Amino acid sequence: MSRSLDLAPVPSSVRQAREWIRSYAVEHGRAADVDTFVLLVSELVSNVVLHARTPCVLEASSSDDGTVRIEVRDGVAALPRVGRPRADDAVSGRGLLLVQSMASAHGADLLADGGKRVWFELAVGPDR
Repeated sequence: MSRSLDLAPVPSSVRQAREWIRSYAVEHGRAADVDTFVLLVSELVSNVVLHARTPCVLEASSSDDGTVRIEVRDGVAALPRVGRPRADDAVSGRGLLLVQSMASAHGADLLADGGKRVWFELAVGPDR
C-alpha cells in the first residue's frame, strides 16, 4: 500500500512531512518505530528545502514482509553526497549519515524527468 504527499520547498513542509509520516506509521502498525520514521523523513525533506529548493513528493509504501520504503523526489538532477559536516559544531550536514546508519537500505537515483529520488527502507515488524 502506498501513499504520497506533495510538499512545497518551504520550511513548514518539514513539519507537515513529520506529521504525515507519524500518521502513516501509526495507521500501518508501526507506532514503535515512529520516532525513526519521523527523524529520517525530517532529514530528507529538510535537504530538499535547504538544497534543492523545488517542490517534492514524499511517498511511503509498505510491503507484506514488514519493510517500509520512504521516497522523497525533487526536481534537481544532482545526487546527494554523504559526508561529514565541515566543522564539528556545524548545525547541518549529518542527515544522510543518520539515514545511512539507521536504515536497513538506502540510496538515491536520478529520474528520467530530470529530478532525483532519495529513499530509505526500514525492515520493521508489527507492533507488539
